[in-house]
Amino acid sequence: MKLVINGDQVEVPTDVTTVAALLKHFQLDQKVVIVEKNKEILQKDSHEAEIVAEGDQLELVHFVGGG
Repeated sequence: MKLVINGDQVEVPTDVTTVAALLKHFQLDQKVVIVEKNKEILQKDSHEAEIVAEGDQLELVHFVGGG
């Protein structure tokens, strides 16, 4: 399935059907991540139920430590 993630077209496996599965696929499921799907910011508790579909546009923002 093709998605647009942070402005880049990305191919993800067809078993990635939810936002939670997408975060797990990119190994971001244990991090604090802000997710915007099709220009709407999602609440963390909706990630399990929020479906991703071909052509969806997502922005994934996570925090990186350092100084």
